[in-house]
Amino acid sequence: MVDVVLRAKRRRTLGRSGDAAIRYATMGWPVCPGAFAPGPSRSAEYQRACSCDRIGCPSPGAHPVSPAWQNLASTDPVRVSGWWLANPEANVILPTGRVFDVLDVPAPVGMAALARMERGGLRPGPVAISSGNRAHFYVRTRGAPADENEWWSCHLDCEPEEIADFTGLRWHCRDSYVIAPPSRTAGGDQARWLRDPHAHQLPDGVLVLEVLADACEEDG
Repeated sequence: MVDVVLRAKRRRTLGRSGDAAIRYATMGWPVCPGAFAPGPSRSAEYQRACSCDRIGCPSPGAHPVSPAWQNLASTDPVRVSGWWLANPEANVILPTGRVFDVLDVPAPVGMAALARMERGGLRPGPVAISSGNRAHFYVRTRGAPADENEWWSCHLDCEPEEIADFTGLRWHCRDSYVIAPPSRTAGGDQARWLRDPHAHQLPDGVLVLEVLADACEEDG
């Protein structure tokens, strides 16, 4: 009961995103603050799609606040709480290629693949629906293999030669990041978990990739 009360107080102080960021940090997942979509302004003159100062931001509410996000990301709950105490509206950025990678596909493809995995006895790990109607499958990171062909960086979008036929499939690994639940982007989409990371272990990414690639191929 005491823990529930403390969590409720923390959420009121930090906001939902800050509360989630601390939970990720305590899991050992590095986090850093992200830009967010500002609320309506009284004057249309000051309407902005993103909290950053960039005019015509190409990814409103869907990028880190700092260009030094890779060095900034932390698993220290005290440091993380300080960021969200200062800015409770900030979205949550999770760098990939450290603890986990993320396989990223269109949501309809992801839902079909998820059903196939469950029917086939393959246990998917954490799965989220993120901004832009994308499905994110969290898998064990491949880190930085000696063979550079075993991984690719996916800062924004990528289509490696090995899976060039599977349009829409992205693999976020090192030098990349994802927007984590419950972040909300300028389009109003709020990321949410389908399979919570506290309840599901990270699986082998290659096994999940095979199912996602098949689903992308069938989807065309």
